[in-house]
Amino acid sequence: MSVFIRPFYLIVPLCFSLASQHSHGADWNYHGAHGPAHWGMLGSELCAQGEQQSPIDVELKKIHPLAGSASDLKISYGAMSLDVVNNGHSIQANVGDVETVTFKGREYRLVQFHFHTPSEHQIDHVSYPMEMHLVNQDSDGRLLVIGLFVKEGKNNRELASLWKRLPDHENQTLTLSAKDAPDLGSLVPAASHHVFYKGSLTTPPCTEGVQWVLFEQPIEMSKTQIRKIRQLFPDNHRPSQPLNEREVDED
Repeated sequence: MSVFIRPFYLIVPLCFSLASQHSHGADWNYHGAHGPAHWGMLGSELCAQGEQQSPIDVELKKIHPLAGSASDLKISYGAMSLDVVNNGHSIQANVGDVETVTFKGREYRLVQFHFHTPSEHQIDHVSYPMEMHLVNQDSDGRLLVIGLFVKEGKNNRELASLWKRLPDHENQTLTLSAKDAPDLGSLVPAASHHVFYKGSLTTPPCTEGVQWVLFEQPIEMSKTQIRKIRQLFPDNHRPSQPLNEREVDED
């Protein structure tokens, strides 16, 4: 597997609350008659009819190079208190403190992060064991989502405390103080290339107008850590969607 990571940014006006991202349409899931192939028939028509859907399979030879500046992206994360919930679709950590990202002069506040296994995006037809999405929102309701691929490797010390407390039943919640929560500033790779494309939310209602950015460098988690979340969610990823006429760029 070639090593690849890129941040994802979702920049889209919201007509629904962030809390609904993994709860829109009570009956959707990742398997069988209520799985991704049927989301369009379960009250989320855009999941079936949209032309700019996510995730996608990024083919590196087809991306377009862009001139960029290191100042385009500034991540100001740290350790923060978290309300963690098993929402039946993923483990989601809701952020109580003010942690920000500035992208091309616009400031976004971190709202929550969650996990998918295996990865939703692919790189040259290859999946990673996991993918982490950090969802940020600006004052106008637009989203910027940082996506981190996770590869198997060393034990992830920043996530270790959270992993010891993962809620293992649907609707089970817990609160982590900043002392016990991961330092996301240390978790996110300090330097990486980025890939950009216009897409959508990867769960119902599959809202479009989202700009994704992928970090090229993956983070690592141990085999045991990856196995633990897979025991809770053996497969909670949406398959790759058609690229159609969209352009994929890289800085």
